Formats: sequence, C-alpha cells, structure tokens
Amino acid sequence: MILAEMEQQIRKVVKDLLQIYAMGSQHILVIGTSTSEVVGEKIGTAGSAQAAEVIFRVLKEESTRHGFQLAFQCCEHLNRALVVERQTANQFVLDEVSVVPVPKAGGSMAAHAFSNMTDPVVVESIKAHAGIDIGDTFIGMHLRHVAVPVRSSVRQIGNAHVTMAYTRPKLIGGSRAVYTRTPGNESCR
Repeated sequence: MILAEMEQQIRKVVKDLLQIYAMGSQHILVIGTSTSEVVGEKIGTAGSAQAAEVIFRVLKEESTRHGFQLAFQCCEHLNRALVVERQTANQFVLDEVSVVPVPKAGGSMAAHAFSNMTDPVVVESIKAHAGIDIGDTFIGMHLRHVAVPVRSSVRQIGNAHVTMAYTRPKLIGGSRAVYTRTPGNESCR
C-alpha cells in the first residue's frame, strides 16, 4: 500500500463526511481503526505503526483545519476506551480512566494517538457527534442517538473497509409533532 494513496483516501473520507455534516469545536469525531486490516491482515494480528502514523497525522491536520475534536477508540482489550486530549475530556465532562494504550493492549492506532497528542487522557466512554470506522472495529457504542450512515466514494482505506455516520437529535412526538421552527410555532398552545 502506498502511504500517499492512503493519505488521499483519508482526506476524501473526511471531506465526504464534512459535506454532509459540518463539524467545529463543539463536535467530537470518533475514530475506530484496525491498522492490521489497513495493511491487509486480520483484525488484531498485525498492527502497523506506519499506518497509524499516517492516519493520525492526516486526521490531526483535518481536525485542526475544521476545528472538530478527535477521539481514538482502543481495542477490545481496553474495553474500547478512547484516547482524547485532556481539553476534550474537560470540555465534554468525560470520565478519565487509568491506562496507557500500547499496541498489544489498546491497538496501534490508540497507542500512536496517546504518544502523539499534546495532553492525552483515556476516557471510558463518549457520545460522539460523528464517526469513521476503518476496518470494522464497531464504533457505534460511542455515537450519540440517532446515527445516520454516510456513504463515501472511498470504500476502503488501504485494505480496510470504511463506514461513517453522523448523528442527529431524536425525533419525538406523533402526528401533531413539528420538527422545524417557523414563525408561529415557537410555543405550544
């Protein structure tokens, strides 16, 4: 896999997501990644520091450009906890846990993120506004209700299958419910 091609794939995936769901400093994008799948191996068997470096660098550049916050999901051995910047944990009132992700317990992606963030912490759970899943790591447990799938022309990053979603508020009510604000419907009568 040519790393430059992988970089282009990641940028396109982010662009496609942002065209459907604009994000800024009040939004968290959760990233689940199997670097093993990216390099064409079975999930959890062949973590790649090189793939993690490229994915982290590109996502960090995109988050800086657009202002959204990143959360990197750890593997199942750390109960899918997440690596975030301390500032993100404080802003969103996330519960910190005591662990340092390493490639064999946390995964190559989370370990790389922890080693390269400014002030990283690990949190137990999150309710993110959107997510990118690279390699079918199942990030759904970290998305707010209601998740809406996003399709991209990029179906893979490296050899890993890619899925994305953004979230929207729940629609509640029945036949009398109104979901958009217009003059005259600001209050209930």
